[in-house]
Amino acid sequence: MQARWLLLVAGILVAACHPGTREARRLLAACDAGDAQACNEAGRRLQAGEYVLRDLTRAASLFEQACEGGTAEGCSRLGILTQDGRGVTRDSARAAALFTQACDGGAMDGCVRLGVRVRVGGGLPRDPGRAADLFQRACSGGHKEGCARLGDLFVAGDGVTRDPVRAASLFQSACDSTTSFGCDGLGLLQAAGEGVPRNDSLATARFRQACNDEVGSGCSHLGDRYMAGLGVPQDFGRAASHYRYACDGRFGEACFKLAELHRTGAGVWRDSSRVSSLTRRACEYGHQPACPRPGGSP
Repeated sequence: MQARWLLLVAGILVAACHPGTREARRLLAACDAGDAQACNEAGRRLQAGEYVLRDLTRAASLFEQACEGGTAEGCSRLGILTQDGRGVTRDSARAAALFTQACDGGAMDGCVRLGVRVRVGGGLPRDPGRAADLFQRACSGGHKEGCARLGDLFVAGDGVTRDPVRAASLFQSACDSTTSFGCDGLGLLQAAGEGVPRNDSLATARFRQACNDEVGSGCSHLGDRYMAGLGVPQDFGRAASHYRYACDGRFGEACFKLAELHRTGAGVWRDSSRVSSLTRRACEYGHQPACPRPGGSP
């Protein structure tokens, strides 16, 4: 027991002397002295638990200092915490205002996040045309998620004229830069043969790439491939596994598909209680077909 305590104390002392810990202290001191950039970086480390104890409340406070001090990235980071209710009270309208401030200040991530909210009407009136402008601004500014989000609009014809060829180009650019949302979008076009030649193997590889990077839709689409045996051997069990992962990542469509597997017993055990709970989660995560209809069931 004594040996274990000695090892614990030694570990604490080593951590305290680590260059990363010293840098975190330096950043906090610089923030206290009025350095907005230091506040933003110190907040990022507190949010991630990087050489300091993770503390979202304090991180939010530091991001607010950074934002008020003119560091646009701090506004965007505070907006993310505010929209999710982490470290601060959830407030969609304030999150939208923070993303606007971030975008106006040159933080391309703020433009992307504002565009996402404007497209769906989160805290602001729905305006897909404005979303397209915001995504284009971010894409032109080198933020590849902006390119991928713009590609998604061109696939849907939402706020822009539908153009799968341009969408494929935008997705490819994003995917090549390791923006996995773009890989997922490119996979969908390759699976359908829209804007690019149909290629089941490449589509499956794109979905796998997105799923490996924790893109919930990518995992769900990979599950679809295992369900149908497209680009991979048919395997209901692996399909269920990918749907489960995507569902845990709050991708509602995957929860609904996993519920159906539990209803039929394909690749998983039959379980009516799981069907009900997964269907509720699917609705909660925004998959409308899972939501109860007036006077009926989903």
